[in-house]
Amino acid sequence: MPGCCDVEMISLPLPDGDDAVGVCLLTSAELELKEHLSFPPRSHLKTKVDCSAKKKYTSAKKKAFALFVKAKEVEVDMSACPREISWRCCQQTFKDLTGIHRHVASQHSGDVGQQASLILKQMADIGINPASVDEISRPSKTPDRNQEAIYKLPDISHIDPNEMKSEDGEVLLYYCYCEVADPVGLCVWQEALCQHLHLTGKVRIASEGINGTVGGSRTSTNLYVDAMLSHPLFKGILTKEDFKTSAGGGHCFPDLRIGVFEEIVPMGIHPEKVSYKETGIRLAPKDFHTEVEKYLSQGHNAQMDTILLDCRNFYESKIGNFQGCLAPNIRKFSYFPIYIDENLDLFRGKRILMYCTGGIRCERGSAYLRSKGACTEVYHLKGGIHKYLEEFPDGFYRGKLFVFDERYAISSNSDVISVCRYCGTLWDQYRLCSTQRCRQLVLTCQQCQQKGLTACCPLCQEKGLTLALAPSRQTFKEECECTGTRQRVPVECI
Repeated sequence: MPGCCDVEMISLPLPDGDDAVGVCLLTSAELELKEHLSFPPRSHLKTKVDCSAKKKYTSAKKKAFALFVKAKEVEVDMSACPREISWRCCQQTFKDLTGIHRHVASQHSGDVGQQASLILKQMADIGINPASVDEISRPSKTPDRNQEAIYKLPDISHIDPNEMKSEDGEVLLYYCYCEVADPVGLCVWQEALCQHLHLTGKVRIASEGINGTVGGSRTSTNLYVDAMLSHPLFKGILTKEDFKTSAGGGHCFPDLRIGVFEEIVPMGIHPEKVSYKETGIRLAPKDFHTEVEKYLSQGHNAQMDTILLDCRNFYESKIGNFQGCLAPNIRKFSYFPIYIDENLDLFRGKRILMYCTGGIRCERGSAYLRSKGACTEVYHLKGGIHKYLEEFPDGFYRGKLFVFDERYAISSNSDVISVCRYCGTLWDQYRLCSTQRCRQLVLTCQQCQQKGLTACCPLCQEKGLTLALAPSRQTFKEECECTGTRQRVPVECI
């Protein structure tokens, strides 16, 4: 751990409009960022140093450190004047800047490094001139009026802390496509907001918008929705109806993960190549229900000119889907474009009705399908299955709805459409494969679990037994029979 002589104090602007704050940086250790942001060896540089690259590198480190510290800030007493500030991190409370700075420098250099990488990438993506980096780090004499509103946190001084941490709560699912000029700043605000409200979950932020699923008490989720709707960036775009809710709470997620990415839903294609602005025609749940009813009533004749397309992953559609749908056998949404490319003749001249969990994958998926110019029309379910089930809990969607948290699935009807991996008994409750290091989901009924059949496939079951008897250092590849033999892009037939 470095000594006091290794610490340097600098001043940086913070996203909430404060003029400046002292930020403690470890100059000798360089925050251990070399593993994240490497530069060519000195021998390769000879005597010529890329000053602009070093300038950007230093600026990114400083900004990342300042943003990380700011995200850990909490107000001890909202009624105090002046307000009392402390910092909360790793279940510790720090009363002064020096303490939190030293803690972050010694315990979170990796996190700061990742944030610095994102900042550098963001600077490259938006074409920041190296010569202007200093201007980014310099406090603004006339801060934007909206800045205070953007980073303002809800007043919770009048709310019982136990009410905020109640286990009886809900999970919010939402997304919003919009132009985000400062994804890193929005990321910091989101982390501060969720920690302030004791929310857990996942939030993805990109220059194209935001995608989140968070859980907590109903008091906390209501405050979160209000904060989002009052944010200047989302006003007039995001509405209360855009938030899908289900029973749950903070316990549905192991932690809080918020980050800046290239896409808010990982399709694997840069937003500039396939934009959400080119999406298909959105159908309200009622209109989508009518279309599916018409599709099913016409039987095989309807399938000649219309495809009801599930653009989710195979393990999602396995436990619940719309009757008569085409469900591609893909493992990740990033395989969806490849699936479309390899099976384009299936969609040529067809009318497409698409759906997914909450609507976000259809936004980009329908845009990609439209970009191929093969389909006559592309429609998708607005709000996804979530919103459909709110209006039609006993409609044409049967089985469970897969969700990406520790619940794995939620239901609106009693239908079970999937079976046990081993005995074929009707079963739709997922669990993780029991074999160490394997993260696959498995459908194994209680009777088979009692027999010890708890892995995702027979091969993985055998590997698990071998590993249990082998030295602890022995490992094996995660992929096994049920993933290794699956075709990356299967050919589907209607």
